Amino acid sequence: MPKKIVVIGSNSFSGSHFTDFALEAGLAVVGISRSPEPLAVFLPYKTRPRANFKFYQLDLNRDLDAIMGVVREFRPDYVVNFAAQGMVAESWLTPEHWFQTNVVANVKLHDQLRRCAFLKKYVHVSTPEVYGNCTGMVRENTNYQPSTPYAVSRAAADMSLKTFCQAYHFPVVFTRPANVYGPGQQLYRIIPRTILFFLTGRKLQLHGGGVSVRSFIHIRDVADGTLRVARQGKPGEIFHFATSRAIAIRDLAAMIAEQMRVPFADHVEVVGDRLGKDNAYLLDTAKARAQLGWSDTISLEQGVADTIRWVTDNLKVLKELPLNYIHKP
Repeated sequence: MPKKIVVIGSNSFSGSHFTDFALEAGLAVVGISRSPEPLAVFLPYKTRPRANFKFYQLDLNRDLDAIMGVVREFRPDYVVNFAAQGMVAESWLTPEHWFQTNVVANVKLHDQLRRCAFLKKYVHVSTPEVYGNCTGMVRENTNYQPSTPYAVSRAAADMSLKTFCQAYHFPVVFTRPANVYGPGQQLYRIIPRTILFFLTGRKLQLHGGGVSVRSFIHIRDVADGTLRVARQGKPGEIFHFATSRAIAIRDLAAMIAEQMRVPFADHVEVVGDRLGKDNAYLLDTAKARAQLGWSDTISLEQGVADTIRWVTDNLKVLKELPLNYIHKP
């Protein structure tokens, strides 16, 4: 019998790619998300038949009993949770929505999962935003200094899980990936948005001139690391996934322009910066490399080229879709 895994937030960019990766690895997967499955262009596991996958449309805020009913019936070896309100700037507008989902609903879920004796591992997909604005290489034991409602909500859930691990021996392991990207990403994210704007002749806004530095990592490398954490990670441990390369947003946009052969200066404009935005997340990944045998394998140039092909191949569909984030409480 294949190992069994429940993916909460399976419609999300990271969740859908992880689902695809887990199915390719031979696991039986149940996906749970609050929304119906989106267009197949955003779901990599839809590109070929998947006999070992079943989807349930259930909302973590409203359908916890039903979610737990699925979990208890399926009896997974692993639960991986991608479900979160995930936008940073927008979290200032209605912070209570971020705290409701990322803290209250998640804590209620964790309090139920800790009673499931069959569960071997719970992987909580967290974020380096909990560290705040840092310098140098950030290690997993860095103190939390969250600077946005989003980051505070994620840090609160992480701290709650730490107490569950200590008090109940709940087998939680945390992942904190750098900025993920790749084919199928939401159009409001920087890489697909830049590509789509360049293809359609719109000007890309560079907040604060695009000087913020980020480490971008291809979603397939993160999916690989996440499955390794489920299989090998020790409860209570935190693992970073990132590349050793950091790049300013402006330089990233210039790289995309060069690959697409469009004049960079004609397609961008500088606008004011966003409230509470952190300037750098440079994550130390030595622990994941040493303990899990993980490594990043897809270069930024290769990953950007893959994403350009995805946008170009699906331009007719993508250009008809909303380009901005639409908030759902």
